[in-house]
Amino acid sequence: MSGKMITHHYTECGLPNVWIRCRQVIDNAGQKVYIISRIGILHKAIAHEVVNSRGALTGREIKFLRSILGLTPAEFGKLIHRQPSTVSRWERGAAAPGSAVDFLIRLLAILKLKLDADPDEISARCKKVARKPRIWITKKEMNAVSMAA
Repeated sequence: MSGKMITHHYTECGLPNVWIRCRQVIDNAGQKVYIISRIGILHKAIAHEVVNSRGALTGREIKFLRSILGLTPAEFGKLIHRQPSTVSRWERGAAAPGSAVDFLIRLLAILKLKLDADPDEISARCKKVARKPRIWITKKEMNAVSMAA
């Protein structure tokens, strides 16, 4: 399928700050369609960037990590010793986990997804920052994640 390569604001993952390079084509109905190959590796690369990001996890990031782990709020809550309603409040942005739980969530993602990340460095990043930077997923990040798997 031919089409042009574009930079796409990838909000489909549930995060507002992810940008990827992908192919855009026009389907038979005249609608723009984005061709994203290796979606599992893409989501693992995004998870890697989220886990390694500076600042406290946002509600959307927590929901993204929970989703990529394939867990319901109840299952996720059980793993981190919190009620599903607490997980829901975090994901909606109505409350935030403390830095210890933030670190625990990141560690859980590192272990379950087999991400290449240094827990000592991650621990230092679980502090609040004013604004999250954009996440740019390139072929380099995709290849690094697929090689680690």
